[in-house]
Amino acid sequence: MKLVKAHAYGNDFLLMPEQEVAVAADRPALSRELCDRHRGLGADGLITYSEGPRGARMQLLNADGSYSEVSGNGVRCLAAWLVRTRSLRAGQSIEIETDAGVKTLDLLDTDGRRVTFRAGMGQPEQIQQRAIDVDGTAVTAVTLRVGNPQCVVLGEVSEARLHSIAAKLAVHPVFPEGSNVELATVEAPDAVRILIWERGVGPTEASGTGACAAAVAAMSFGGAGRDVQVTSPGGTQRVEWNDRGLFLTGWAEVVFEGRWLD
Repeated sequence: MKLVKAHAYGNDFLLMPEQEVAVAADRPALSRELCDRHRGLGADGLITYSEGPRGARMQLLNADGSYSEVSGNGVRCLAAWLVRTRSLRAGQSIEIETDAGVKTLDLLDTDGRRVTFRAGMGQPEQIQQRAIDVDGTAVTAVTLRVGNPQCVVLGEVSEARLHSIAAKLAVHPVFPEGSNVELATVEAPDAVRILIWERGVGPTEASGTGACAAAVAAMSFGGAGRDVQVTSPGGTQRVEWNDRGLFLTGWAEVVFEGRWLD
């Protein structure tokens, strides 16, 4: 099976053309096998895709085989591969159809393997601040959807809280489908720092939808402006929120093309 590996700020994905997947394939099992970092190729998720004239249609499974509606970084990784195969140039756009709608990515720059896009992510939905009981302690969180479920806890950002509070919120009963969780702190009106616990994956170096969710929470309840730099362990992405929705700017790069021998 033909495979491509790409990443955005360390958030990595395997890209597989839809025609490479056997009709009877157990896709969750395939995702777990391929994404295993010791016995497979290693990734945060598996994206299967079919190309069209304006871009591609994609479906995403997390590393544990569970379903995900969309990934901001995954969309960008697939777009970076299309830029490479179609020899696209700055100023052109790509449309990626996801289960959370069509995302339009404007190509801003190509610098070697690294490709930078500004992606329209749509309007955030169901934004609310709520108290969630975690082991008997009420945790104030901002819940919303950015195409997928998100839970943001504003305040201290630390590895200890990531592995305790965030890990438990990701599988909390208040989220029947699970949730991506971000710990976020507002360091300046235009600067937000986050740590991420991704649903079906665990800690990740970056998340596109997570950066968007953290920005919305910081803008709505943390005093941040409507144009912020969101920094995670993998690097910094820009998130803008205006009347037309959320816009995510950042890069992705393709690092591998080959075959899975199975």
